[in-house]
Amino acid sequence: MEKPYVIGIDMGGTNTSFGIIDTRGEVIRRGAIKTQKFAEADQYIEELHATLEPLIEEVGGIDKIKGIGMGAPNGNFYTGNVEFAPNLPWKGVIPFAEMLHTTFGVSAALTNDANAAAIGEMTYGAARGMKDFIMITLGTGVGSGIVINGQLVYGHDGFAGELGHTTIVRNNGRQCGCGKTGCLETYTSATGVARTAREMLEMRKDDSILRNIPLESITSKDVFDAAMAGDIIAKEIFEYTGRVLGEAFADFIAFSAPEAIIIFGGLAKAGNLIMNPIRESMEKNVLPIWKGKVKLLFSALNEADAAILGASALAWELKN
Repeated sequence: MEKPYVIGIDMGGTNTSFGIIDTRGEVIRRGAIKTQKFAEADQYIEELHATLEPLIEEVGGIDKIKGIGMGAPNGNFYTGNVEFAPNLPWKGVIPFAEMLHTTFGVSAALTNDANAAAIGEMTYGAARGMKDFIMITLGTGVGSGIVINGQLVYGHDGFAGELGHTTIVRNNGRQCGCGKTGCLETYTSATGVARTAREMLEMRKDDSILRNIPLESITSKDVFDAAMAGDIIAKEIFEYTGRVLGEAFADFIAFSAPEAIIIFGGLAKAGNLIMNPIRESMEKNVLPIWKGKVKLLFSALNEADAAILGASALAWELKN
């Protein structure tokens, strides 16, 4: 008889969320631990096991679990390793899929966090039934998962889909954590929005609600709140961010002709503040053959569950 549950794990740079998921895609048990708390990856896995074990027992024990899927920064689907992740406390190459398999005693698979969100969207969300789409995650950074002909694109080495590190500003671009300059991430992530706010406030003299906040403390949420209150500069920050994203999306469309581009993550909460300028800029810059053809959608998944569900979808594909 088919085992009725899988475990999905979303490893973030700060926190790790996880859930036990049934065949309908319902998260029936959930929990979290601090990723940054552990000096060694072994200690992290031990804590993960200790926290999950009582939840596993509640659903009938490990014999009811088909497998484990994990989404992680710099996770490589081919190798099951997390490789040189800059935002994690453990450096180098870490065989997390193998460690999960050894500790829990069930099969395990791993991919990167944006790919996990794309799989979740394709399995349970706005991309159900789509064979060609791009998932863009707008959070602390900009991640992406590319699906072509129903298959997630991994490339020859497992790391395809780093659209956040395509160069959007060639000359005098912002420094990126990856070492390059001018990356899309530096302009359109939550941290990029905050950088734009600081630059605009330094360049401009007109009044803004944002001037009540110390410059270095401004967050994308502050910009959103100010824009919703009618602040002119805050609205212009979103217009600029949307324009940059729309230009990038026009290029991405030329690459894979997706049915839709789906936006996920914290900045998606800005709604039409971000979506309207993206759409206008994308349609202005896309080749005529694609004008009006590509849907722009927000994720249909709860932000807290998307990567967990995507990781769990990996687990259903595993052989016992």
